[in-house]
Amino acid sequence: MNNKTLVENLRCIPDFPMKGINFRDVTTLFKSPVCMQIMLDELYELYKDKGITKIVGIESRGFVMASALAIKLGAGVVLCRKPGKLPAETVQESYSKEYGTDTIEIHKDAITPDDIVLLHDDLLATGGTMKAAYNLVQKFNPKKTFVNFIIEIKDEGLHGRDIFDKDTEITTLLDV
Repeated sequence: MNNKTLVENLRCIPDFPMKGINFRDVTTLFKSPVCMQIMLDELYELYKDKGITKIVGIESRGFVMASALAIKLGAGVVLCRKPGKLPAETVQESYSKEYGTDTIEIHKDAITPDDIVLLHDDLLATGGTMKAAYNLVQKFNPKKTFVNFIIEIKDEGLHGRDIFDKDTEITTLLDV
């Protein structure tokens, strides 16, 4: 999609959080009502006919557009968080990262087998967190699961999309 306004408003911070990383900062998109509307409109067009009943927002930037889109689609929001942040009983998924392991969780009663789920996060780089979130959602046996990111990083040799099964429907608003 690569909407010109979104591309022009995306802040890139070289050498953050470490040398050699070109950090894509979506907060500049979130602070602009024009960019927020563009993202919401594009997401709505992608998913308006998919029957989405729940949108899983990945901590924490994924919460922003997941919530806005859920309102427009008439869907519920499920928070995918790090351990200890959710108050009720949870289901967890651990995954490997470059420097160790991490865990994410959602409430045990958040998704049913009747749900059609959209997983949403801000950025696809290596894909580890979203793949863990995808695996976590699959434990609930939803009817269908879709995956979406605002940004997919392609210009730095990252191949996050490759860790998903080929039949996983993944969409992004920006490819950088």
